[in-house]
Amino acid sequence: MNTDVELEYYFDPFCGWCYASAPALAGLAENFSHQLKMLSSGLFVGGRPISSIAEHAWRNDQRIQALTGQPFSEAYRQNVLLAPNGIFDSGPATLALTALGEHDPRLEPRFLHAIQIARYVAGHDTSGIQEVATVAVQVAAEHGIELTTEAFGERLRSDTDLRERTLERIENTQRRMNILGIRGVPQLVALVNGKAHILSGETLYQGPAGLAAALDALRADA
Repeated sequence: MNTDVELEYYFDPFCGWCYASAPALAGLAENFSHQLKMLSSGLFVGGRPISSIAEHAWRNDQRIQALTGQPFSEAYRQNVLLAPNGIFDSGPATLALTALGEHDPRLEPRFLHAIQIARYVAGHDTSGIQEVATVAVQVAAEHGIELTTEAFGERLRSDTDLRERTLERIENTQRRMNILGIRGVPQLVALVNGKAHILSGETLYQGPAGLAAALDALRADA
């Protein structure tokens, strides 16, 4: 039933609006696990002081919570946004996505959600390699893959091949976004019988049921 559909999900691990679409993505991961392709845009890769965006981010996060119900905790505000000398960088999480995807692509949406929960709910600094490695190893273990935090963290720090593959992946994603005319994330592109249909964030924020209805409509019209 799903063989005529391919799905491309465009995101960044630190995008709050991508977190807003997490319930819809979970539905895709469950029902379209082999058709779903995760495309990280690199939007927030590269360290910057978190103090430069903290106030804006918190206002935006509160808007997301009001509109979608996705929680942003006080622990996140205090321990992440207001952390002295805190850094805002989705680079380690993006590297981890590539590394886990090489074990099993189906780990990628699971890891994305886990790293979002670690950041926005538990209030952990997911710009740091140690925290990212901890989450990645936990996600892998839940799916029968044994890794160690130490070895995985070392890969994130010093594996130049992993870094090059991740950069190439980001560049390919940005090239694809330019071709499709996509300017922001999250976005979902449904390829139905090879034809691309762009589903905006508003559709993703409706959750699994709303997204499933939109995909059913596209397939019915194909």
